[in-house]
Amino acid sequence: MFDFDEIVERRGTHSAKWDEMEASFGVSTDDGLPMWVADMDFKAPQAVNQVLIEAAENGVNGYYGDDSRYKASVVNWMSKRHDWQVSPDWVITCAGLVQGTALCVQAYTEPGDGVILFTPVYHAFSKVIKANQRVVVESPLVQNQGRYEMDLDALETSLNGKEKLVVMCSPHNPGGRVWTKEEIQDLANFCARHNLVLVVDEIHHDLVFPPNKHTVATLAAPEHEQNMVILAATTKTFNIASALTGAAIIPNPELRDKFKYVLNAAGIGPNRMGMLMATAAYEQGEAWLEALVEYLDENRRIFDEGINSIKRLKSMPLEATYLSWVDFSETGLSPKEVIEKVQSEAKIAANHGSTFGLGGEMFLRFNLATPRSRVIEAIARLQHVFASE
Repeated sequence: MFDFDEIVERRGTHSAKWDEMEASFGVSTDDGLPMWVADMDFKAPQAVNQVLIEAAENGVNGYYGDDSRYKASVVNWMSKRHDWQVSPDWVITCAGLVQGTALCVQAYTEPGDGVILFTPVYHAFSKVIKANQRVVVESPLVQNQGRYEMDLDALETSLNGKEKLVVMCSPHNPGGRVWTKEEIQDLANFCARHNLVLVVDEIHHDLVFPPNKHTVATLAAPEHEQNMVILAATTKTFNIASALTGAAIIPNPELRDKFKYVLNAAGIGPNRMGMLMATAAYEQGEAWLEALVEYLDENRRIFDEGINSIKRLKSMPLEATYLSWVDFSETGLSPKEVIEKVQSEAKIAANHGSTFGLGGEMFLRFNLATPRSRVIEAIARLQHVFASE
């Protein structure tokens, strides 16, 4: 029903992933493989594209109004897919979750305050924290049998009282961890003890591989729901990053009002096309998503098997997302030498691990949301260039 093997030409389409690859990594689009930016090389569900066609045929592209249907689609999706009962009043639209994170930083902290990140973690977090003149407080994740875990005891000993906010990625990007209910409970308890607002970016919560199961943070620790902001979106789930539409879901009216204040102060309103796309995706995209997760799971299996067959390379077990986190620390090469081999010899553009913060220096992140033929080609190239390591 859905052809994820189709090669869709993205070069020359203003695609950041493809058209900026050479400038960013020195990898030519002629024969390079872009495995960096976290969008997919798959067409969105037909219902999403159809709503754009209908809007274009109408021909009038005015301001978006009446978001009741959009909010209803969010509420219904969260109930059906995540067993989470959301009130429409909790849903605030923002222009994507990076902006949503920035607005949380502005709403709940002051310049000079500390914002805690569990690193390595999605690189945009530290950028918006620093840009808002707050202090990034890195709490390095520890590996236990190849899986990341939070070290809250070590974090507790390092606090200086200036920390006001925790930003968490759930599921984790780039490690692909699906945090357990108990882990989220422990973190929520920690935040409550230290009077920290917990912001949870759940943008990958629909892209979870069986038998793993994602737990919405407020459901893991309902007694602390009033201290949380959940960020969610259709954009990763349905490959519609250009929609620039996300949702800050905030049960606490005080936190909600603070978020709305900075949103309004910035003069931000909804993107009409994005709202139409998101609504169509949530209302009609479920079958497409089910097929996608099955396809990505097989891509993950093939990539992990291929990486782990290469001596001294190790792929962290991927429980969710389509972003593989590969450890090159046993190669004996420096990060610069690893990057040179991957980019210049294998001709693959992958995200540099150092950009994700402490602990990421010897890793690269590979995007597996591409036709399987490219995943297989990437493995062949990596096996070739690291054969002698």
